Amino acid sequence: MSDQKLAAEVRSEFGKGAARRARRNEQIPAVIYGHGAEPMHILLPAKATTLALRTSNALLTLDVDGEQHLALAKDIQRDPLLQIIEHVDLLTVRKGEKVHVDVNIHIEGEVAPGAILDLEEFTVAVEADATALPETLTINVEGRQVGEHIYARDIELPQGTTLLIEGDTLIAAVSAPAVAAEAEEGAGETAATPAEESAE
Repeated sequence: MSDQKLAAEVRSEFGKGAARRARRNEQIPAVIYGHGAEPMHILLPAKATTLALRTSNALLTLDVDGEQHLALAKDIQRDPLLQIIEHVDLLTVRKGEKVHVDVNIHIEGEVAPGAILDLEEFTVAVEADATALPETLTINVEGRQVGEHIYARDIELPQGTTLLIEGDTLIAAVSAPAVAAEAEEGAGETAATPAEESAE
């Protein structure tokens, strides 16, 4: 995974008014916590931070007044309408430290013609090195037939990454389109004969 470097500054003003002023200055309020240290309130550059956090589980190197901090975004608050980042909670991490994160599922390939893929889980919880977190976990569905299932145990994990869910958790299933299924059911019903219709 890529290491995103951001210059930050210590935040001395708090409250809604201060947060609005920060956003007008193209800064995002944030807090760094973890490892028993006192939470550190900072301001991040809005544009660079937004770009960095487009990557899931991005590892951030924060330069706060010349002091380096490795951190992961644990909670990102966005404006519900504009989807602009309003606040970020950051967790301090260390090289070699194992952390728990949710990783997005990436689909590769196409199922067999006439079949559809039903994705049951969009993310998977894993444990991995804080400095080597996978951005996505890929499942290959190429040629999968109707009735086939893909479970958590079928996911190929990068070295050093461990599943935090049961191996028999259903991730995806291949099924027939609803229209086709209904047509098959209809075909199994016999049409009424003229005699049967008159009897009715």
